Amino acid sequence: MVTRLVRLPVSIPVAALVLLVLEWGRELPSVLSVLTAVVLGATVLVGVSHAETVAHRVGEPLGSLVLAVAVTVIEVGLILSIMASGKGSSSLARDTVFAAVMITCNGIVGITLVIAALRSRVVSFNAEGSGSALAAVTTLAVLSLVLPTFTTSTPGPTFSSTQLVFSAVTAVSVWLLFVLVQTGRNRDWFLHDDAPDDVIVLPHDVEDDGPGDVLHPIESDDDPDHRPSARETWSSVVLLVLSLVAVVGLAKVLSPTIEKVVVDLGFPITVVGVVIALLVLLPETVTAIRSARRGQVQTSFNLAYGSAMASIGLTIPAIALASVWFAGPVELGLRSVETVLLALTVGVSILTVSPGRAGLLQGGLHLAVFAGFLVLAAYP
Repeated sequence: MVTRLVRLPVSIPVAALVLLVLEWGRELPSVLSVLTAVVLGATVLVGVSHAETVAHRVGEPLGSLVLAVAVTVIEVGLILSIMASGKGSSSLARDTVFAAVMITCNGIVGITLVIAALRSRVVSFNAEGSGSALAAVTTLAVLSLVLPTFTTSTPGPTFSSTQLVFSAVTAVSVWLLFVLVQTGRNRDWFLHDDAPDDVIVLPHDVEDDGPGDVLHPIESDDDPDHRPSARETWSSVVLLVLSLVAVVGLAKVLSPTIEKVVVDLGFPITVVGVVIALLVLLPETVTAIRSARRGQVQTSFNLAYGSAMASIGLTIPAIALASVWFAGPVELGLRSVETVLLALTVGVSILTVSPGRAGLLQGGLHLAVFAGFLVLAAYP
């Protein structure tokens, strides 16, 4: 029903970008902060509708990959821009990436399972695909976020230059390998039961809607068999990119207000990274929830694990390159509490995905871990 609520799929991203340009670099009063938050939420809904149009055209799992990569690329840009401005701490990349892992692997997976289980008690998905994705996320998280705490070449939770290069090359290599497997050799592992396995984009396959027609995102809840035309798809690709830029940009504009509220409430400054990560991952969260409502749990899992993987696999190489211009070391190693939460997440996730079936209990366990992460982030 979200798509039906979005009546202005073109003007909202444009208006959000105009607002972003007008507000960039300025301190926002309270009323304008509220307006920005409202526009941000509307832009998220529009971005989701366009992402679903693209995903419906190209099919799974490539559709989920499109959204995960798009959000992560702009998330990396947000991290680098904050660090380059001198306002971000040396642990900003670690805090943001770890928050993204917790949000995707526990928050999105948990709410997906709860919604789907309330619909059909026990939900099924492909254990091969979900297990492979979880293994890749675990490997990347340990090599990039856990090992820096235990290395001895440099003081603190940091990598030496050689270690950072190794971590960056390994991260992007594992991510690329997974993408090749997900979209090629073992593509069937990442499809839900009723997904077509032959949906591809043909550049010449254009349906002429006529000069007077207006393009709208598909209403997949009501017409799941309709494939958007190439014209609709390319329009949605452009509008999706504009929406994602606006979402991340407005999140950055709101970050000083969020930081002030966090400090006034007495929370540690790392909570700012968690809040921004929640905002940036809103499009994927909404899309995953809508897929769960349709019983497409595998699609939701593709989004969750794919986003976690892309967050690590793209952020670490970017940080490694940008560290040449940053003053001081970049802290990547997790603290003890965060390492325990990561280990608990991996353990619970293995027990969830291994059978290929899950229910309300598994969803509740993931949400419990996610709630623990939020509480410990605010009260370490």
